[in-house]
Amino acid sequence: MKNRYIVIGQKVDGAKAQRAKELRHQMTDEEKMLWQHLRANRLQGLHFRRQQIIDGFIVDFYCHAAGVVVEADGKIHEQRTGYDAERDQILSARGLRVLRISNEDIRRNLSGVLNRIAATCRECRTSTESP
Repeated sequence: MKNRYIVIGQKVDGAKAQRAKELRHQMTDEEKMLWQHLRANRLQGLHFRRQQIIDGFIVDFYCHAAGVVVEADGKIHEQRTGYDAERDQILSARGLRVLRISNEDIRRNLSGVLNRIAATCRECRTSTESP
């Protein structure tokens, strides 16, 4: 199995850590909606971190136990598809599963989004527990 748990022991640039802290205080409305359901192990006991630095990138939400990154994508992501694809490829190469969810889907179908996140985490946890 690839080492997906790259958060442990990684060196983090001080400026990047400060930026992650700022982003935690400047979350979008959709990120706030998701965080209310992901924080404190509220989604089926899964532990999520917000604005987690992984491999030099700041991801919106990260479930370490499942190796799942959740990105809440707003309009800005329509203009940076190349960057997002490259970023997703780098994270995927580390064995992480990247789940991109549109802000519109979060606003209109929050329960469906939460079910999708939970199912993805279950699937990823199961696949890593197999021999």
